[in-house]
Amino acid sequence: MRCVYVRVCFFVVVAALARFPLLLFLLLPVPPARKSLSALARSRRRREKRQPAITHPPSENNYIGRFGSRPRDKGHSKKARRTMGHTVQVAVATLNQWAMDFEGNVERILLSIRLAAANGATYRTGPELEVSGYSCEDHFHEPDTYLHCWEALVEIIQSPCCPPGMLIDVGMPVQHRNVAYNCRVAFHNGRVVLIRPKMTMCDDGNYRETRWFSPWTKERQTEEYQLPRFAAQALGQETVPIGDAVIATLDTCLGYEICEELWNPRSKHIDMSLAGVEIIVNGSGSYMQLRKAHITADLIRNASYKAGGAYLFSNMRGCDGQRVYFNGCSAIALNGSIIARGRQFALSEVEVTVGSFDLHDIRAYRGALRSRSSVAASAPAYPRIQLPLELAASDRDHPGTPASSPLGEWVYHRPEEEIALGPACWLWDYLRRSGQGGFFLPLSGGVDSSSTAIIVHSMCRLVVEAIGQGDRQVRDDCRKILADPEYVPASAAELCGRLLFTCYMGTENSSRETRQRAAALAAQIGSSHQDIGIDGAVSALLGIFQLATGMRPRFRAAGGCPRQNLALQNIQARTRMVLAYLFAQLMLWVRQRPGGLLVLGSANVDEALRGYMTKYDCSSADVNPIGGISKMDLRRFLAYAQVEYGLPIVAEIVAAPPTAELEPLVDGAIAQTDEEDMGLTYQELSEFGRLRKQAFCGPFSMFCKLAAAAVADGNRNPREVADRVKHFFRCYAINRHKMTVLTPSYHAESYSPDDNRFDHRPFLYRANWTWQFRAIDAELELLAKHQARLEEERAKDGAAAGGAVAPNGAGSSSSEPAFFSAGGNGGNNGGGGHMTTATSAYQLVRQSSGLYLAGVGGGGGGGGGGVGTGGADGPGQLTVGLTKSHSSGGYSRMHSSVLGKIKDRTGVPV
Repeated sequence: MRCVYVRVCFFVVVAALARFPLLLFLLLPVPPARKSLSALARSRRRREKRQPAITHPPSENNYIGRFGSRPRDKGHSKKARRTMGHTVQVAVATLNQWAMDFEGNVERILLSIRLAAANGATYRTGPELEVSGYSCEDHFHEPDTYLHCWEALVEIIQSPCCPPGMLIDVGMPVQHRNVAYNCRVAFHNGRVVLIRPKMTMCDDGNYRETRWFSPWTKERQTEEYQLPRFAAQALGQETVPIGDAVIATLDTCLGYEICEELWNPRSKHIDMSLAGVEIIVNGSGSYMQLRKAHITADLIRNASYKAGGAYLFSNMRGCDGQRVYFNGCSAIALNGSIIARGRQFALSEVEVTVGSFDLHDIRAYRGALRSRSSVAASAPAYPRIQLPLELAASDRDHPGTPASSPLGEWVYHRPEEEIALGPACWLWDYLRRSGQGGFFLPLSGGVDSSSTAIIVHSMCRLVVEAIGQGDRQVRDDCRKILADPEYVPASAAELCGRLLFTCYMGTENSSRETRQRAAALAAQIGSSHQDIGIDGAVSALLGIFQLATGMRPRFRAAGGCPRQNLALQNIQARTRMVLAYLFAQLMLWVRQRPGGLLVLGSANVDEALRGYMTKYDCSSADVNPIGGISKMDLRRFLAYAQVEYGLPIVAEIVAAPPTAELEPLVDGAIAQTDEEDMGLTYQELSEFGRLRKQAFCGPFSMFCKLAAAAVADGNRNPREVADRVKHFFRCYAINRHKMTVLTPSYHAESYSPDDNRFDHRPFLYRANWTWQFRAIDAELELLAKHQARLEEERAKDGAAAGGAVAPNGAGSSSSEPAFFSAGGNGGNNGGGGHMTTATSAYQLVRQSSGLYLAGVGGGGGGGGGGVGTGGADGPGQLTVGLTKSHSSGGYSRMHSSVLGKIKDRTGVPV
């Protein structure tokens, strides 16, 4: 029966298929993959329970947009998502790069990447133009520079030092469509992901960026940059976005502003933060200036305070081939607090500052700023380069990663410490990169040359300290300089004896005191010192002149005219320069060492401004570490060094009146002082320099500012202010030509007259300034009329009150008009203002180090070189008073002997 049933069913099926063939597909088996889909899903979930979630490494096609997108794994569970971290570890590099040294620059960049990776950082950034070096200048016009930068970048990207998964950016120049840009170039896992050009150029101070680069002007726009052929083949990509864009990772967003964009009123970090960028990165090339370090720190702190988020500031440090010293201070700020920072001065070539922060802290901080949120809601968006990358560490991989805590108050170096450290580091970079074997310094025993010698001693102290801390680069450089492969310095004094050669070049006009001070200082710092006489050389030169002309010049004291007197001084100074270079070339030969010595100059910024130097004398040298520092700051530095370095002779050096010792002695004593010769005090020169450069004052506006202060003070004579201003500008005009041959100097002061870069002005002037001085005279008449009216009103008021009122200034204990006076007749430092004891030198260190924009009075008085504290004017006001030169005769003598000649004929004394 069952067989019959089966047969009937079979014939029915056959008949149905014959009638309807499509029914055959219903009898086909289901594909095995379709059957096992749910089983595979269950198997994957079981594996995820046994091991932590892993972020898959990106492949070549994992970049969104032009690189493609990474397919999302639909199997990720809620528990896998909970393993994503929110603490980001970042690194900012401080590098001592060298312009055009591509090999060394690449090595330092790779070392910083290794150090960042060793400290667990997932992101590394560095200084501005770190690949080429910042100070390439007109080399940025050369195609070779851009070619070598791309070659260096390819080597960096392909180096095994770059760990997989780390986001890295470097600074380098890039040419796009025949336009040169200063850029940040970001790369990740072997591919360049973004080129971000600088959008605001810097052209003030020592900067001239628009000479070489153009700003990117297309806000929130990108274009396609075609990689050089060799780079495209090496990296496996043809193009990369260039422009104003940001980088978005899986957990946060990162954007760039470059150096000047932070200083600009329309800083880019504001717009980027409103657009949701949480990490702002700034690669900078900011150089050192006295009293400037706090400005950068305040800008970084305030940027993250106002906008919220993390701010990463990376700066260069050191001398990369120019007069400036890049001063480090790389830092990381979060929501208005500095959480990590680097050193300002150091000899190390690479320093990596690492900090960590919680992304939730950024979001909570911004969310609490309701006005910011309201503006951000309508803020325009930036183009985003999406990366399949998590900057935050996984909670499972790095459980409990702590965020960096805010640091305490940033302790800045005092100006005297900046002088002790900055020029010392600059000199070390210059020495080791120049290939020379040390320094030669004509040491006179005065403030300037002693400051230079002590700065070299400070350099030796830094070298010994770095070697003691295990810095092999400093040790190897030291051995190379000294041509001794096994050398290890025992002390700073011992190293100074090998590196610094000092020489007192005396004449019959030199005093016993300066000779003794020079010898004592050399002994205390350990320099190799000699004491020679140069009268024979000077006499020989004068003999040649007498033989040729039949006449021999005489000093003023012997009846000679000012021209003879000046020529006899200059020949002594120029002879010292010639002998300095002779000794510098041969002293290492005498010591049986290879190489030569760098000649150090020792003219301060005030003397350069006034032109109080002989052209091609000892101010002419290879480098000058104090050429950008004022005399007042040098005195503070010496007082600091006396205490810090244990140099007791410094007290006598600071106390002695500055003198060139080029005129004959009178009864064995000095008869010539610098301030008497100049007709101006060093404090006055500092004030005039700041008004000229920082306040952009010509003769007329400078007089108006100072005369207004004189009238307000009531005890200063505007006519004498006018005389001093005119005298300064006459001297400035006839000596400006000397700035064209000024020795390359460490840049430190904001009013430096350096003609090379910082202070571009003519070097041939109409020295009598007729139009400007007429304006001063007219203003004087108005002031005199105004003063007469005031006196008349006071007299009337006094008569009405039944008593006589003394005229302004009457009853004063001093009949000498106060002129840039420091106020008061205070104590031992009044009058000439010279310190006479070690105690007073020590006290000088403790005094205010603010700018001399105010008269400083009180006990301690003022005068030639003295500095007082306190006073009614207070710091920051343009109310400095003028004083007479400390010596007898002072301004009057200078005016009659030299300025009379200038009035008659605008000659150019040298």
